[in-house]
Parts: sequence; structure tokens; C-alpha cells
Amino acid sequence: MLTAITRGVSASLATGELTFRDRVPIDLSLAQRQHEEYERTLTRLGVRIDRLPAEDALPDAVFVEDVGMMLDEIAIVTAPGAVSRRGETESMAHALGRYRPVKRLSAPATLDGGDVVRVDRTLYVGLSSRTNEAGIDQLGALVSPLGYTVRAVPVKGALHLKTACTYAGRGVLLANPEWATMRTFGDLDVLAVDESEPWGGSVLAIGDTLVMAASFPRTRARLEARGFTVAPVDLSELQKAEGGPTCLSIVFDAPDA
Repeated sequence: MLTAITRGVSASLATGELTFRDRVPIDLSLAQRQHEEYERTLTRLGVRIDRLPAEDALPDAVFVEDVGMMLDEIAIVTAPGAVSRRGETESMAHALGRYRPVKRLSAPATLDGGDVVRVDRTLYVGLSSRTNEAGIDQLGALVSPLGYTVRAVPVKGALHLKTACTYAGRGVLLANPEWATMRTFGDLDVLAVDESEPWGGSVLAIGDTLVMAASFPRTRARLEARGFTVAPVDLSELQKAEGGPTCLSIVFDAPDA
């Protein structure tokens, strides 16, 4: 069964790490309601939610994707690039371990799951402010024996590779070409975000539907013109914390769930 690990919104969300956005006030109550609607959207799309309790002392813990990855064969606890996020890894290891054997990355590696775009058996990994070459090398050593290929993608101007681009399916990569090196993606069909919506490249594919922040209507129209079904969700407060639809969950198939 398609399953998503999520985590409640931390009471300290407004004090989290910021790299490419200015700090502005966050309405915590609204952020919590938006997160709940995000979960309801996934549920409507047939996803079972495995919700972890909020970690109020860890502001960014709601962005679960950065500290954990799920492949078909194994789960991986990452080595978050922000020191403030490393306290999230133990509870995530426990959660992932309910579904897959758990492997870990370790220093000097840093790697955020938000830097990993999977297309079939290829993992495109952003070389970013949060993920270093050692992290990419360690990930490659873990997954290459399982038949995965790892390719590094330079990222500039964005926190993570998934801020710059995500795989929509059907051979289409939704992207802001200014923020990542598109030639690394080879034959994938790059669909550019609308120029007025540079942050619009992050979508979460659930079956044939793309979950997308509601604040990018022009990019949504481009996707729909290409035949994609889009489920918009208001994520305005979580976006202020440099979040998006992919980082709020770890989605995977759990046949025995």
C-alpha cells in the first residue's frame, strides 16, 4: 500500500533554518491546518499516512524528506547538512525501520533527501549548500550494488535540487533551469516553470496526480496543458520556512502495511 511518513508541525517552526528566503512571520496555527490539509490530500489520493509526533524543539522536523530516504530495497537515514537538523535522525531511523532495513550516511558526508530526485533506477543528487561530494559518494556506494545509478547535479540559487526541479512522470522534468544544470538529466523532457514563479518546480507525484503548492497557478496551467492532473494545496506558511510539497512526506510502497 502506498504510504507516507509525515510529522506534525513543530511549535518552533518560525525559528528554523533559512538559506534563500528572508525570515517573515509565520502563522503557526495556519501552518498546522495547511499541513493537515496536505495529509488529507494524500489520503484522498489513496495514501496511508504514518504520522510521527511533532518535535517542538526541532524547528524543521516537519520536513521529513531531508532526513530519510526510502528505496525499494532499503531505507537510508541521511546526514543532514544543517547541524540543527541532526537531532531528527534517531526517531526517523526508528520510523523507517518498520518498513525496510536501515542504512546510514556518516561524516564527512552531508546529504539532504530534498537533494535527491529519483527517476526509475537513477538518483539525481544535488550538489548544494546541504549536500556535499562525500555525501553523494557514500550514497552511490550504498545503492550501486542494488542497481541504482547516482548522478551529481550542481545546484545554485536554491536550497535543494527538489526546489529547482522534480520528476512529474511520463518522462517530464518540471524545472527552473536557472537553478540546476539541466544537461545532467539527459533525454528527460524539461518543462520550465513560468518565469514569474521561480519556486514552482516542486511537485509530488502520487499515481497520476501531482500535488503542488497552490501559489503557482501559471506553472500549474503549463502542467495541465501537458495532460497532468494537479491537486493544489495551500502551503503558504510552510513555504515561508523554505518548505514545499515533496519535503513534507516520505512516500513509498509498503505492501504489508
